[in-house]
Amino acid sequence: MATRDPGRERFGADTHRYGLAPALPEAQIRAFEAAHGIVLPAQYRSFVARVGDGPAGPGHGLMPLTAPRPEAGDEWAVDDEWNQDRLPGRLAAPFPLAAPLPGRIDARTDELTRGTLMLAEEGCGTFIRLILNGPHAGEIWRIDPVWSGFVPASPGFRAWYTEWLQRP
Repeated sequence: MATRDPGRERFGADTHRYGLAPALPEAQIRAFEAAHGIVLPAQYRSFVARVGDGPAGPGHGLMPLTAPRPEAGDEWAVDDEWNQDRLPGRLAAPFPLAAPLPGRIDARTDELTRGTLMLAEEGCGTFIRLILNGPHAGEIWRIDPVWSGFVPASPGFRAWYTEWLQRP
């Protein structure tokens, strides 16, 4: 990736610098799932277990699943969205939407994002979220409260991440 963008001119490259943190041990992934009462969708779970726990990825980079590692330079990832996702019961809560919510969002976004895990920030209040439960489990949705609403972005983690890798 860095060979296609030696000057790190692609959006977000300055944040993640195309680096990958180590993959997470299975025990750590299981502990996260148990602590939050969830089972991570298989494609995402496989990525953090075999490839890495971020940060190289779309937007400003893939958020770490577990606590950021200062030695990996991913302390930037801990923000209000990241912390809110880790509140008790939030990830296991039912995903509240049965269909996309296009257009400007007047509801509180924290009510709409229950049952989802924030994967990446695209800037200007736009986030990429992984649906964790219900009929949309495993799908990737983009929430942009001002312009596009809360809408599907990809059918799954692998397609979403691969699309980013293949962009010129």
